[in-house]
Amino acid sequence: MKKTIDAPEKGECVKMILPVRDALEVLNGRWKLPIIISLSFGNKRFGEISKEIKGITDKMLSKELKELEANKMITRTVHDTFPPMVEYSITKHGQSLDMVIIALRNWGIEHRKEIIG
Repeated sequence: MKKTIDAPEKGECVKMILPVRDALEVLNGRWKLPIIISLSFGNKRFGEISKEIKGITDKMLSKELKELEANKMITRTVHDTFPPMVEYSITKHGQSLDMVIIALRNWGIEHRKEIIG
């Protein structure tokens, strides 16, 4: 079997799996990465995010925003207006996914070509 990742030491596989599982736990599901991508283009209100991400329900968007906030990927800011305005923004920690998202996009483009032709 051909190795595709350099792992010369015994136990390196286990050392690689744990952080990848941690990352997948934070980013799991269908909606978290699209939300992060949406906010990487600027701060947005709930309705703006909902309109950009086709197919997500308000209940699911609310749940995912709470989880992303708990994992310090985004921040929720309540502005002192009437009625109160809530705005979401990506954190520096969330921005650290930029290269991962670009790599996933590039892989997705190549995968689509491979599968569809």
